[in-house]
Amino acid sequence: MKINAVFEGGGVKGIALAGAVQAAENRGLTFHQVAGTSSGAIIASLVAAGYSAEELKAVIEATPFSAFLQRSKIFDAKIIGPLVRLFVKKGLYSGEALEFWIYNLLRAKGIRTFGDLRPSQLRIVASDISRRRLLVLPDDIAEYGIDPLQFTIAKAVRMSTSIPYFFDPVVIRKSADKRLPTDKFADQFVYIVDGGLLSNFPLWLFDRDEVPALDKLIPTIGFQLVGRGTGEPNTIFGPITMLRALFSTMMDAHDERYIEDVNRFRTVKIPTLGVSITDFNISKEKSEKLFESGVQAADHFFNKWKLTDYKSGYMKHVVRQKKPIV
Repeated sequence: MKINAVFEGGGVKGIALAGAVQAAENRGLTFHQVAGTSSGAIIASLVAAGYSAEELKAVIEATPFSAFLQRSKIFDAKIIGPLVRLFVKKGLYSGEALEFWIYNLLRAKGIRTFGDLRPSQLRIVASDISRRRLLVLPDDIAEYGIDPLQFTIAKAVRMSTSIPYFFDPVVIRKSADKRLPTDKFADQFVYIVDGGLLSNFPLWLFDRDEVPALDKLIPTIGFQLVGRGTGEPNTIFGPITMLRALFSTMMDAHDERYIEDVNRFRTVKIPTLGVSITDFNISKEKSEKLFESGVQAADHFFNKWKLTDYKSGYMKHVVRQKKPIV
């Protein structure tokens, strides 16, 4: 059976999403369209490229996530270095290592750009903080004079995972035909960061303005990361720790936001076991437990899930949205 899947963002907590993919595969479900934000974008892109759940697990086991925390040695001074880097680059770490990592994983499957996939197979969410708007990639990248089909998936993933102040924003320059005569030099550049800033769980992405007949409907299942983190207060003793607390609070707040009853019928809630979004030094044992948490949560959901119930729930959603059935 085909399903569409939307994966919520959550930094390192996204390991649990791979476990949920395994539970879905074990039940014979295949992914038709996939979308995600932040770490959800990583999982979505790898699934779209053809990675199986077992391959995802192997990737997780082989990846030292702390390697993503790269910055030039010039910024390595214990206190001054990070502050200077934050001022100059607008982030504590570059994000280039993560982009290179996902680029190589996709290339191993013969995938580089969105044009290498089926149309609308993959959607990635990012935030344009220059123009204060949500981006759904690859389609919205055309507004900057870039061909969506030639846009690299790894760059889109880096945009979506650029946690504010933690990783550098991705800066792109608008093409000449997209610039206004009144634009100053600085106006030619836009800053793009983590999609979780505006929509960390874009469950609506595959909802259509016109709903197909129910016998042709492909269900959309959302995989949401839930939990209040460690439950311990953030200790703040300087500007760097304050920034860490700021983006940690900003991103973790999404986990506890209210999900309308009308969408509960299509949402898998995955406990994240107190793991922080920026726990890039996560232990192997904790990583394995996160993965298993995803498996168990998805199993629990699919044990009770029926297509007839989905259709009933979706019809209520349609009525609420007042969308026509065609």
